[in-house]
Amino acid sequence: MASVGFIGASGLMGHGLARNLQASGHELHLVVHRDRTRIADLLAAGAREQATPAALAASCDVIFICVTGSPQVEQVVDGPAGLLRDARRGSLIVDCSTSEPDSTTRLRERCAALGVTFVDAPLARTPVEAEAGKLNVMVGADPATLERLTPLLRCFAENVFHVGGPGAGHTVKLLNNFIAQAICTASAEAFAVGQRAGIEPKRLVEVVSAGGVNSGLFQAMAKALSGDMAGIRFELDNARKDVRYYTHLAEGLNLPAPVGDAVHQSLALASALGHGRKYLSSLIEAQEQLTGAKLIPR
Repeated sequence: MASVGFIGASGLMGHGLARNLQASGHELHLVVHRDRTRIADLLAAGAREQATPAALAASCDVIFICVTGSPQVEQVVDGPAGLLRDARRGSLIVDCSTSEPDSTTRLRERCAALGVTFVDAPLARTPVEAEAGKLNVMVGADPATLERLTPLLRCFAENVFHVGGPGAGHTVKLLNNFIAQAICTASAEAFAVGQRAGIEPKRLVEVVSAGGVNSGLFQAMAKALSGDMAGIRFELDNARKDVRYYTHLAEGLNLPAPVGDAVHQSLALASALGHGRKYLSSLIEAQEQLTGAKLIPR
């Protein structure tokens, strides 16, 4: 059993990861931020609270991070009281957040200089699968590091994908999320245009459901047409951030990303209309405001 540190256990995804690591018998150490209610069960089950990331690193051989994005990861790892202040040589820091590859590279090099291995291992699926221990995880690492880390990943992941060397995990995650958000934004727009053209949107859903265009994300967006706005429990502003990271990736490679730019602007517009802190299905609410379509029962 390992001594495992966790930062971000109060988040929708992080709680499930931390709980499953603890349930597998590992000694869990936490840094608690603002919301203590989400980690009360972990503390009650014996998790040890540490005051700072530095204190956490001094107590653990493996530390998982599951926070919003690169600025938060950078602060946790290399801030004034960050993990690297007291990290043990030979320890692993595992970033399960959706982060920018350039930031990941900088942190990996900074960690390596201190004898610490930084691994990118972002996640796919939802908080439901996180709690059930059935996430997908995309790992960028050398084979030896992957072998060391896999038993811990299996505590919360149904599928562990070795997608390449260090940094490949976050790159694949951004590609995955760009495709996902393209489906969601296109679905919301199609519902609105169809309704304004005189089509009952649920008839469109019937057609798509029977063909190759269908997907779990399309079905989750379609639930909003019956009033269920929680079909995808993922905050719109987080989706906007992820697609921005994707367009940064393409820009850094001097490659055009016209679809990525359009998807990002659709998300940015929905956020500007007041839906950023809502779930992704609120893209449909934004389309109602923009087009005058009537889509969500009220």
